[in-house]
Amino acid sequence: MRRGQVVLVVALAALAAAALFFLLPDTAYPWIRALHIIAVIAWMAGLLYLPRLFVYHAEAGVGTPQAETFKVMERRLLRYIMEPASAVVWIAGLWLAWRVFGFMGGWLHAKLVLVVLLTGLHGYLSAAARRFADDRNEKPARHWRVVNEIPTLLMVGIVILAVVKPF
Repeated sequence: MRRGQVVLVVALAALAAAALFFLLPDTAYPWIRALHIIAVIAWMAGLLYLPRLFVYHAEAGVGTPQAETFKVMERRLLRYIMEPASAVVWIAGLWLAWRVFGFMGGWLHAKLVLVVLLTGLHGYLSAAARRFADDRNEKPARHWRVVNEIPTLLMVGIVILAVVKPF
């Protein structure tokens, strides 16, 4: 799929979601929730896979054929999966927080803090991908192995807060 086609598909999905948001808000809830969950799964897959790619990329060495392949994989993962998924997570999630919960509840506020941290990690990984693309990575593979655990920890907290709603 070419970039233009991806943009078109994302735009059509956004238009359909917007129509549900505003034209049929009561009917929209299960669809928006499903969309949110699907986007979370896609975003988390990327957040878990990208640092692992960085481990292999850091071990491959600058200028090797493997390093060049990792650059393509990292760029595509970010552009075509992680960035659209994170946008959908935020849009659908904020709609759900507003429409269903009225932005009320300590659990929701704590969850939002963890999602902001997850978004910050996404930004950190995006910057790292740019450094890898420019052959300017200075972090060893061990660093990326540690970073690879952060999304899991944040995800556990987010899921517990969303399901259990402890406070």
